Amino acid sequence: MDYLLTEEQQMIKDLCHRIAEEKIKPVAAEYDESGEFPWPIMKIFAESDICGIYIPEKYGGMGGGILELAIATEELCWGCGGISLAFAATGLGTFPILLYGNEEQKAKYLPEVASGRKLAAFALTEAEAGSDAGSIKTTAKKDGDSYILNGTKQWITNGGEAEIYTVVAMTNKAKGARGASAFIVDKDTPGLSFGKKENKMGIRGSATREVIFTDCRVPKENLLGKEGLGFIVAMKTFDSSRPGVAAQALGIAQRALDESVKYAHERRQFGTSISSFQAIQFMLADMAIQVEASRALIYSAARMIDSGAKNIAKVSAMSKTFASDTAMKVTTDAVQIFGGYGYMKEYPVEKLMRDAKITQIYEGTNQIQRGVIASALIKEALAK
Repeated sequence: MDYLLTEEQQMIKDLCHRIAEEKIKPVAAEYDESGEFPWPIMKIFAESDICGIYIPEKYGGMGGGILELAIATEELCWGCGGISLAFAATGLGTFPILLYGNEEQKAKYLPEVASGRKLAAFALTEAEAGSDAGSIKTTAKKDGDSYILNGTKQWITNGGEAEIYTVVAMTNKAKGARGASAFIVDKDTPGLSFGKKENKMGIRGSATREVIFTDCRVPKENLLGKEGLGFIVAMKTFDSSRPGVAAQALGIAQRALDESVKYAHERRQFGTSISSFQAIQFMLADMAIQVEASRALIYSAARMIDSGAKNIAKVSAMSKTFASDTAMKVTTDAVQIFGGYGYMKEYPVEKLMRDAKITQIYEGTNQIQRGVIASALIKEALAK
């Protein structure tokens, strides 16, 4: 389909796909096996000047929006959803600063991200506060001109590798979710440490660690917005970032479809290509329908967010839910089309299936997303 991309958007798409094809795809299995963090690929991202796609020009970025970020993420994740997550997760860690940072904070941190010199991470999830983000236990106690943070964040993407952390902590437990605040924490801050690198099923080229705060003193200038705004910062960040997760899922699904079409054409059984079998044709057709529908929804959601629309939670959740469910379905079907070969690591589709699963889980499980969507529908009906 023609999505009427601008010349610059098409340039981003072509550049990122070329990076995925030439630089990421050849090493994807290697990083999946070793679990190492792909710093050489991050250097390529920086040299290609794509790290600031979604950052305003005044801070060294390209001045793009959610659509440009989604386009880039989709193409990079076509190469590997794990390796490219370092880029996408940096966007998640940067959005709180873009949305709620003051001029001084933006001027300090955004150019570092835009240049690719520093990665970012978003630290919200805890052992007992996953889907229930309002139950975080990490505290931030005001002490003179600083806040002292104590607590542990869990399953933080880019944890231990990123230099910039946007963190949600409780400044007033008595107020519940309204007592949470958001902070920017630099990696070299005393009292900040990291747990072991998690051994994951998929996206193994991405680093996932605990982020631990032990009497970590953060200057008051690093408070994002004002006290009590933390939960809103988190939710508004997710509203903007979920099309990025959807785009990651889309890139994985598109790669699975491409590999399946190619394999079905080459694989012969009963004296003919299996692509001539109606059973295979119908599977490929359904995969293609789901992938294209996902892309249409993601691009539409991204354009809506970029337009400045206020009520974006529903469409953002829809794009994430539909695309990630699609990625899981399409990659599972890809393994089926490959048959026994699809179950073997020598072929790419088993990795795609493992990488796809997390997109249904992080940044809000798809069950939580459906709750967000239903809540919005009910509110809209009552408002009529």
